[in-house]
Amino acid sequence: MSNLYKQRIHNNSVYVVAELSANHGQSLDNAILSVQAARECGADAIKVQTYTPDTLTINCDNDFFRIKHGTIWDGSTLYELYKEAFTPWEWHGEICNEALRQGLDFFSTPFDVTAVDFLEEMGVEIYKIASFEITDIPLVEYVASKGKPVLISTGIATLADIEEAVCACKRAGNSDVTLLKCTSSYPADPEDANLLTIPNLAETFSCRVGISDHTMGHAVAVAAVALGAKVVEKHFILDRSIGGPDSLFSMTPGEFTSMVANIRVVEKALGRVSYDLTQRVEKQRMFARSLFVVKDMQSGDVITAENVRSIRPGYGLAPRFLPSVIGKKVKEDVSKGTPLSFEIID
Repeated sequence: MSNLYKQRIHNNSVYVVAELSANHGQSLDNAILSVQAARECGADAIKVQTYTPDTLTINCDNDFFRIKHGTIWDGSTLYELYKEAFTPWEWHGEICNEALRQGLDFFSTPFDVTAVDFLEEMGVEIYKIASFEITDIPLVEYVASKGKPVLISTGIATLADIEEAVCACKRAGNSDVTLLKCTSSYPADPEDANLLTIPNLAETFSCRVGISDHTMGHAVAVAAVALGAKVVEKHFILDRSIGGPDSLFSMTPGEFTSMVANIRVVEKALGRVSYDLTQRVEKQRMFARSLFVVKDMQSGDVITAENVRSIRPGYGLAPRFLPSVIGKKVKEDVSKGTPLSFEIID
């Protein structure tokens, strides 16, 4: 199922994920149209979230379950939020089939073991661990035990939390882990992104890295690619007028297209460590500085700073030879504009 994932990773290129989340507005038609649009925008995968309000929380409205921490969802209970946001499980098959028809990968974030079992029956070949589930080590280990690639968001995690989750995957015999730098604010401020953590994550845990980005626009995601991100996940919505819990910080098709285009430019520009010159650049060396005779000289004249200078173009001796030729004589008449060479120096 995950052909594009394997291709991207094999080719060391960036895998771009369109997160559908709640952006279907409880309409299967919207979900299917979103898959089609994501393909047109250059996504490699469409991702959903597999839970129900009852598998994620309980229907309770006391202070513990009411959101009141300065989020865009303040005032709701957790149960109310998840009831509005969840993707019905009976839709998963149709969304998956449409993704495959469009040539996209389909995968999901499971939030409990029943969701994992459900996705296993579907044949899903990639799993995502959400930021707020990274500390649920039994769930992480169960997901990893399926032997599929595991993407883990690190939004609320300490360094110790990340280490524990990675170790859980390894205990389950799974080292195909990608850690996604994430800022668990919705929307997130760019100044909180701390993208320099990305190469540090790769070095610390010897694993693939990426970003699950909740900032507005694509600047942060593209910068993450420049720092080594091989997976980029962004929330995707057909139109923000659909509304819903995630609509504010989700990308529209035009925005997503622009992001993918810039990611592809950046990954090409990254290239490899090389000091070789391309043929086109080699030709430009003619415009480098070199030593030229800048005044007419007669045989026997002494080379001085007044009659030989370092100027453009680059057909004469390299400028580093200027101190060693000053004071020497030319052995023939030389006209202004002649490249200086050892052949005309006595």
